[in-house]
Amino acid sequence: MTAPAAAGAGARPDLRVVSYNIHQCVGVDGRRDPARIAEVLRQLDADVVGLQEVDARPSLESPDSVQMDYLGRMLGLTAIPGPTIHRHDGTYGNALLTRLPVRDVRQIELTIYRREPRAALDVDLEWQGQIARVIVTHLGLLPGERRLQVKRLIAALGARHEDVVVLCGDINEWFGVGRPLRWLHARLGRAGSVRTFPSFLPLFALDRIWVSPRCRLVSVFAPRGEHTRAASDHLPLVADLALPG
Repeated sequence: MTAPAAAGAGARPDLRVVSYNIHQCVGVDGRRDPARIAEVLRQLDADVVGLQEVDARPSLESPDSVQMDYLGRMLGLTAIPGPTIHRHDGTYGNALLTRLPVRDVRQIELTIYRREPRAALDVDLEWQGQIARVIVTHLGLLPGERRLQVKRLIAALGARHEDVVVLCGDINEWFGVGRPLRWLHARLGRAGSVRTFPSFLPLFALDRIWVSPRCRLVSVFAPRGEHTRAASDHLPLVADLALPG
């Protein structure tokens, strides 16, 4: 399921979700520029933004050094941290930006022994009197690692039946036949396969957005333009959702 590449074309969706690996705000030119990421997100005008590879190194000289807070402030959105790596000079990992009321925040541990720390940020948002559960993650590089991580995600989803579930992130599956994708499709309904990496010549659908129930998903697309090609090594992935008719 796709939509035109022009972001924001047509009527405003009931809910717009973006998943974006911002690569620490380092663009394809090697320049760290959080303002460039902020401009991409401003044009997309999303209600919910799941971010991966978010850097936070507090600095009095650089007001944009805590990237999650900077982006939230520039866009007027609530920022929720989901760090996976804690360093002496700051944190690194996932984050969620939203204009919806936040009802609960959890973290799902996905770290596999001796691999890079991984987790999923698990947030309940209020949307038109309903609960939208949004999970933001960035899975590991090894196939076996991702299989274990997806099993943990599915276990965390459990038998709960929220009004809407959105799982988004950089899944790191290079091909569409892997078991982690098949398992998530079976649990949440098939996610659209849209090429997002590398941003300057997208060949692989590394980024995904699942929406359950599937009937709420109207379209999914990756906007291609000068800003999105330059700001990160991934394109942002956009999903538009609709309330029941």
